[in-house]
Amino acid sequence: MDPDAVKSTLSNLAFGNVIAAAARDYQKEILSKEKAQATAASHDEVDLDELLDDPELEKLHADRIAALKKEAEKREVLKRQGHGEYREITEGDFLGEVTGSEKVICHFYHREFYRCKIMDKHLKALTPLYVGTKFIKLDAENAPFFVAKLAIKTLPCVILFKKGIAVDRLVGFQDLGSKDDFSTRALENILKMKGIIDEMKKDDDEEDDESESKNRRVRSSTTQDSDSD
Repeated sequence: MDPDAVKSTLSNLAFGNVIAAAARDYQKEILSKEKAQATAASHDEVDLDELLDDPELEKLHADRIAALKKEAEKREVLKRQGHGEYREITEGDFLGEVTGSEKVICHFYHREFYRCKIMDKHLKALTPLYVGTKFIKLDAENAPFFVAKLAIKTLPCVILFKKGIAVDRLVGFQDLGSKDDFSTRALENILKMKGIIDEMKKDDDEEDDESESKNRRVRSSTTQDSDSD
């Protein structure tokens, strides 16, 4: 037999064996990956079932629902007390209004004063955001008794009440840079600093929900990138 022919035949057999071995290895790798994916999916199902049946998770959920219900009931009580709406009151209503809530902001104003209208605009914007505080206004011309008792000499005058006691006041725009173009946020910050408003605003709740949603999207994207690698 021709030696070259024998060598060629042996070489072809060897190459064929290498290809066959590589094919077997590739098939094993594919089967291994499929098995790993199936195992991971099985684990995910088990973990989800365990979470659904987790008594601690159920308790947290129940506590959260109870807290939300309690907060909703509290807001309803406050609304019945006149919170959540910027209202005009009369001198006869004054004592009942300021003593009937824990925190009250009362704007003593004059209908013809331009700066009183500016203050009105900002207080009206803040009222629905801070339901825990009552926002009211009183025409100073129609409330001479309390104007004298509270020594109000400059309008607008915003008096802050806690548990029926006048604890602080904003006279004119002195705390707001003495300018007419101050922002609602500037007034909001002063009222927060004075401790008359302190609840979380509605838009803060929405921002928290949006932030959490964004975090979930980032985590999901990170997981997908890891899987693709």
